[in-house]
Order: sequence, then C-alpha cells, then structure tokens
Amino acid sequence: MHATPSPPGRGLAGLGPALGTAGVVLALWYLLAHSGSVAPGLLPTPGRTAAALADSARSGALAADLGASLSRAGQGFALGAVIGSALGFTTGYLPVVSAAVTPVVSFLRPIPAIALVPLATAWFGIGESAKRLLIAYAVLLAVWLYVHDGVSRVPVSHLRAARSLGAPLRRRFTEVLLPAAAPAVLAALRYGASVALLALVAAELGGADSGLAYRLQVDGQFLRVDRMFAGLLVLGLLGVTVDLVLAAVGRRFVHWSAS
Repeated sequence: MHATPSPPGRGLAGLGPALGTAGVVLALWYLLAHSGSVAPGLLPTPGRTAAALADSARSGALAADLGASLSRAGQGFALGAVIGSALGFTTGYLPVVSAAVTPVVSFLRPIPAIALVPLATAWFGIGESAKRLLIAYAVLLAVWLYVHDGVSRVPVSHLRAARSLGAPLRRRFTEVLLPAAAPAVLAALRYGASVALLALVAAELGGADSGLAYRLQVDGQFLRVDRMFAGLLVLGLLGVTVDLVLAAVGRRFVHWSAS
C-alpha cells in the first residue's frame, strides 16, 4: 500500500482557521488591555509583551533559557518515551505482565511530577539529574498508557494468522504488531511531548538557575508581568512547534494514521 500524496498547499491551507483564531485572541487581548478595565501592571498590551520578548532575545537570556529548557525536556522526554514505549508494548502484548505492572502504574499515574519535586531534590539534589528524571517519570506514565492501549487493541487473530504462517516473533512484531500500534505510538509521543513541558515547569520551579520556567519565577518575584507573558508565549509556541513536528513525522512514516 502506498501513501496518497497530499495536494500542494493543503498543509498551509489548514493553518487558516488556526491563524484566524490567533488573530481573534490577539485582537481581544489588545482591546481588553487598552480598555482600562484591567490595571496595566496586571495585563500588558501585546506591544509591551513583544518588546519584553525582544529585549530578552537581544540580551541573550532567551537563548540561554530556551537552550537549558530544551536540553532538560529533550533528555527527559527521550528517556521516558523509550521506557514507556517498551513497557507499553510488553504489557499490551503479554497479559501476565500487564496484570502485574498495570496496578503499579495506575497507582503512580495520579501522582503529578510537581508532588515529587521535594523527594527528587532530597534524593538527587538540585542538579540536572533530578529534573531530567522528573520529566522522564511524567512522560513514561503518559506514553505507557497510550502504547499499552494501542497494542492491546491489535486483533489477536492477526497475530495468530502470522504465527500459523510460520512468521517468527521478530517478524510478527515488525510486520504485524508495530504497524498496527504505530498510530497509538504516535499519539503517545505527541501527548508525551506536552507532558514533558508541563513537567519541565515543575522541575525548574523546584530549583534551577536557568530555563523558561525559572525565568517566569524570577519575573514573577519582581512583578514583571510583561516578561511573564512573553515567557508564557514562548512556552506555548514551543509546545505547538514540537507537536507540529511530531505530527509531520507521523504523516511521513505512519501514513495510515489519521493524525
């Protein structure tokens, strides 16, 4: 089966509604900030926010904070995604393992990463290891859920048919199980990326000297709301960018997925 190529410009045309919504939100923000109903110190105008973002970029603080956050989030995401995917495939394919592991994971899932910041700090200190492990913990649980569900939904009849035809375990995995579960894995990675950013904020607020969330905390202490809005915009745009990249990769390599 070959992928049906997308018509030229289809991806750009799909941005129309999103850009329209962004324009409406920006206009409402502008009107509210200039209406006088909210104190200027609490709601900066889009222009002030853009100026704060430009100042941060010129000073080099934005690049340093972005680099630090991307390093932490990227390494934590990679570790959590690999372990979560492997565990999800194992529990989804082997009911015995699922019966043993699922209750433990279900117990851990409601415990947010921010609740583990004091414990991680006590165990690993305020260094980078604690931050990466917190992010990996959150991503692992998120990715495991999607992958486990996707693998467990693969029809058993497909696997039995491949086995009856003499396919070894490796081929059953690479040619039956993996393609069938690939859309779920893609969804897991996209969700895990957003969870990584959420956990990143918790990790950096728990003790850091650089990073986007660290900068938000510092700006909050000095009531620099314009800089706080700029930092929140950067975090949001970072999340959107990562999600678009993963979605594009999915359309390229998992073309049978609707994502």
